[in-house]
Amino acid sequence: MKKRLDDHWDTKSLLYTCHERSIELLKRNLTGGGILAATPGERAEKRGYTAIFGRDAAVCALGMAVSGDKLLEREAVTGLHTLAEHQAPNGQMPKFVDLQRREPDFWYLGCIDSTLWWLIALAVLDRRGQPRLDRRRQPRGLLRRYAREVRLALQWLLAQEHQRFYLLQQNEASDWADIMPRSGFVLYTNALWYLVKRLFAVPHAAATRENFNGLFHPFSAGLAQYRRARLLNEYVLKKGRDRDLYLSFVNFSFWGDEGDVFGNVLAVLMGLADERATRRTLDALIRAQVGDPYPVRAVTHPIRHKSSLWRPYMARHRQNQVWQYHNGGIWPMVGGFWVAALAAAGRSRQAQQALEGMARACEVGSWAFTEWLHGRTLAPRGMPGQSWNAAAFLMAEWAVAGGEDLFAVE
Repeated sequence: MKKRLDDHWDTKSLLYTCHERSIELLKRNLTGGGILAATPGERAEKRGYTAIFGRDAAVCALGMAVSGDKLLEREAVTGLHTLAEHQAPNGQMPKFVDLQRREPDFWYLGCIDSTLWWLIALAVLDRRGQPRLDRRRQPRGLLRRYAREVRLALQWLLAQEHQRFYLLQQNEASDWADIMPRSGFVLYTNALWYLVKRLFAVPHAAATRENFNGLFHPFSAGLAQYRRARLLNEYVLKKGRDRDLYLSFVNFSFWGDEGDVFGNVLAVLMGLADERATRRTLDALIRAQVGDPYPVRAVTHPIRHKSSLWRPYMARHRQNQVWQYHNGGIWPMVGGFWVAALAAAGRSRQAQQALEGMARACEVGSWAFTEWLHGRTLAPRGMPGQSWNAAAFLMAEWAVAGGEDLFAVE
């Protein structure tokens, strides 16, 4: 990857500097148990960021695997080992593992996406292989080593699957947007579920894809034949707002039309959107200026206090006010997936521009790699030294530089 970088970015360029700083940050946050969510410090320890998080470790594994740095490539899997050691008896992976206490945490209403991300990262790392001193690669054997854990994880996920829609169901505040009111069938979660199904040959993947598009974008789907799907669609079709984006979630008689950017990006990146839907979705996000000036804002229309979707817990830590945190804050990590989606769709120029914007976001505060920024004032917020910001940048630059699609299914 180093040679690839030298071919694409001048050594004095912003992108080259961001690459070097990303490598440095990931090495600084690396421990014997895996990559920490953020750089250790009093504030990070107090807020629980010095732990191995399921989704963070998985995203970091993807970026580390294509970093071109031998140490990071070798250690990409370490956090996945730690998570596997603390898998629940029923198969669920923890939201995070506290290394000091050697204790797993499964969040208030459960954490559904840690298990999904663990499976995805495991499959990607297994396929890419282990780097050797002679620059060749050898299979990691991860899927063979963790065959039992994989089987249990899939069994746990299948227990959450609706038996006619073949989509996962979940509680509120139980995925990466952990103080948002998305529940029932959730866009982000089911985009990951579709990829897991394809990676592990889980039955009914085609039905998952069809129902995903039918429920989350009923505006372009034909009239649902299944009567329960028709009822869900009718509520949305009467009052749906932005008809070019996928809905963030669909529940019995309410849904999310705040414009979940991560979920929409994953729908494109994970192969759920056909060519027309990909064009419609990316164009809508660009019109909404989700990446201006930094990629990307978490939603296009924040949930306001007067909305029926507002929950008192969204004011927890004063985080999820309008244009903040998951309710419209700018997340460089999600920006990495935005860049990858643009590149996968053949929008090379836009992907390059978005990558530069992502590097500028990481640069804020003298390369603080801040967790998120205010969606309007652009003020840095959250925890600095975020590992997955650095890893997502490495993943994004890999996509822009023409690396193979990490989410392709052979």
